[in-house]
Amino acid sequence: MSVETTDPAFEDLLIFLRDHRGFDFTGYKRPSLMRRVQRRMDVIETEDFEAYRDYLEVHPDEFAYLFNTILINVSSFFRDREAWNFIAEEIVPTIIEKKAAGGDIRVWSAGCSAGEEPYTLAMVFAEALGVEEAARRLKIYATDVDEDALAQARQGGYQPEITEPIPGWMRDKYFELSGGRYVFRGDLRRAVIFGRHDLIQDAPISRLDLLVCRNTLIYLNAETQRRVLARFHFALDDDGFLFLGRAEMLLTHSHLFRPMQHDYRVFTKVPTTDRRDRMVVLAQAGDGVAADELGTYVRLREAAFGVAPLPQLVIDRRDSLALANEAVRSMFGLRSQDLGRPFQDLEVSYRPVELRGPIQQAKREGRTITVEGVERTRENGTAQFLDVVVTPLREDGGRILGVSLGFVDVTDCHELQDELNRSKEEIETAYEELQSTNEELETTNEELQSTVEELQTTNEELQSTNEEMEAMNEELGTANEELQTGNEQLRQRTEELDRSKAFLESVLASFEYGVVVIDRDFHVLLWNEKAEDLWGLRAEEVEGRSLLSLDIELPVQGLAEPVQRLLAEEETEEQTVQLEGVDRRGRAVVVQVTGALKRGPGGGVDGVILMMNPIAGDQGEG
Repeated sequence: MSVETTDPAFEDLLIFLRDHRGFDFTGYKRPSLMRRVQRRMDVIETEDFEAYRDYLEVHPDEFAYLFNTILINVSSFFRDREAWNFIAEEIVPTIIEKKAAGGDIRVWSAGCSAGEEPYTLAMVFAEALGVEEAARRLKIYATDVDEDALAQARQGGYQPEITEPIPGWMRDKYFELSGGRYVFRGDLRRAVIFGRHDLIQDAPISRLDLLVCRNTLIYLNAETQRRVLARFHFALDDDGFLFLGRAEMLLTHSHLFRPMQHDYRVFTKVPTTDRRDRMVVLAQAGDGVAADELGTYVRLREAAFGVAPLPQLVIDRRDSLALANEAVRSMFGLRSQDLGRPFQDLEVSYRPVELRGPIQQAKREGRTITVEGVERTRENGTAQFLDVVVTPLREDGGRILGVSLGFVDVTDCHELQDELNRSKEEIETAYEELQSTNEELETTNEELQSTVEELQTTNEELQSTNEEMEAMNEELGTANEELQTGNEQLRQRTEELDRSKAFLESVLASFEYGVVVIDRDFHVLLWNEKAEDLWGLRAEEVEGRSLLSLDIELPVQGLAEPVQRLLAEEETEEQTVQLEGVDRRGRAVVVQVTGALKRGPGGGVDGVILMMNPIAGDQGEG
């Protein structure tokens, strides 16, 4: 049984992507994420993650190709038809019925890809409300982290094969054929609002009636899924619905959502308001009965705390002892007079273990801190082992009121603790790997579907295993022939390029003066043999470097202004200056430098050609 490991170089690459381009993939599952990055690295023939990071710094255009590889945009209209039928027949009518007359209906399509999903939602609601009513009341927020996919979605145009899952009558009603593409009707398209949104970093959209996020969570690890689902819980109204993909089951998040239709992955929100919250509201409103009931409730909780078998004490926000039950008083010899004293003045704060540090850490980080395996000696001289659980206490607004310290006696199970932990870890690992296997299988299916769509194959359902293998063999044979043809064409073009390069080098070698070609940023693109002979630097030593930074005995800084003037005007044929210098043989020379514009294939100016002609100089050796 394998356990997921991390590669430090790969983690550094993810941090680099987050800090330099704002894409945070640190919460994605490592196996599938590493596989997609490695796929892109294979294309550009990069061996390791450190080298690929260096390649990204030098080639910023590579970011777009990498993100397109990582963010697989697999979607379609009415994907999983039976699930959409359930949404149309059960969920949408329920949402419309509960909304007040004329009230806005708010829907969020998270991870909308190229827009098929939000436009499907628009059609489903339009069928229930009518097009005019839907255009007026419906707000569909469609978000994704892929800007290219969002740009495509905003256009609302799709090739005919993409719209095949839409029933013909519905396609005719909601799409217009324009330029060989089906374009979603404009009046209803305005109800769909597209925008970039990172589920991991950005605040959620709130007050939703329906939240659709299908097969996006499978790419996130367990901790990131927990944070995203907590945001989904906040985003939904108490009677809202969550619609997930067929690979997402939420088995470990039953405190947030409960299944309404498990087969179609439709969930309802679990409200968080409890009895105490309701009593506080009524008491603040002046309800005397509720105030008495609240007082009884508080006293009951204090009495239960006092007789609780677990030794426990509470520190208030001023770091003073606020509460201590009978069990903890007996264990550490605390008295009633100690209540209200600074905790640091009490022996329990530092013996048998220093507790002030964990208390401050729990308050600072807002999470439970556990100090395990604390050993103390009982009055009878026997050893006792405790786990000290330090828990920050919050009020409803999130402000920390104090800290609770619980002392759990683990003496009886101390010797078995290591074995128990190992067993627990094995069980958790087995469950996580089972879930991971299911999610990896779903990811593989999505990737296979994407490959099939890219190759525009029409065989969407497998008739039999033999037929599928034959079709795949034929496609592989065709692909192999195309690759061979492409390789032959590439070889021929390489030979042509080599001949052109050799011809260019022979032409440049025939010039009696130095020829230097620079781009608009003064970087050297070409350096002929005469230039090498003049200044003693080989072409491979200067190409790619700034002309103004070269260590030659010629005041090249004097070329900056004429070249910039030439580039700025772009109509002047040439600029000529004379510079005094010393050639590689130590001879003083006067060099006439003539600059002419270099134009690219489209006619635009992309550099300058400098011709260096020694017109006078000292003929003696230096």
